[in-house]
Amino acid sequence: MSRPLIAILRGVTPDEAVPICAALIEAGITRIEVPLNSPDPFDSIKRMVDEHGQDALIGAGTVLTTDDVGRVAQMGGKLIVSPNCDQRVIVATKTAGMQSWPGVMTPTECFEALKWGADGLKIFPASLLGPDGIKAIRAVLPPGTQVYAVGGAGADNFATWLAASADGFGIGSALYKPGLSMAEVAVRAKDMVAAYDEAANDL
Repeated sequence: MSRPLIAILRGVTPDEAVPICAALIEAGITRIEVPLNSPDPFDSIKRMVDEHGQDALIGAGTVLTTDDVGRVAQMGGKLIVSPNCDQRVIVATKTAGMQSWPGVMTPTECFEALKWGADGLKIFPASLLGPDGIKAIRAVLPPGTQVYAVGGAGADNFATWLAASADGFGIGSALYKPGLSMAEVAVRAKDMVAAYDEAANDL
């Protein structure tokens, strides 16, 4: 079963990408982004798509330009995540047939992102808005809007965010950071999924 968790593999290298992707999928995390400020990110994305593209939604994070959207599409990526809300990036992403998850903070940005076709909203950094902030914004968003908390959400507070109406989460260094072994990433991924399942089941 897939969970509403996006793994953020900032700093991953092409040689690590495929085995780490496999470990994440095995643990139940099937949405994976390689931030474009990682080493050779497009190579990593292509390798993961070639090996695991049927089993996971793979793409890029920290996507700031339409040129980058095009390159991700050429690599076979299906997911575009940004730290900001840029109309050109969202429109280019949807035109290319990929999922768009722009970073937003304010109600204005939320509604602009949805107007331009975003599939979901990445509240970033979520630690600044907090669960109460998400709860307040949710009251005015269209029903069914997918809201993911990124930055400040994790295993120790999934329950709090879920109770405040967050739909999912982006998880970075708690899952992967440069220097971790494949075995460590696998354990972290299983622990993260277990923590999410426990929080979701308690709702």
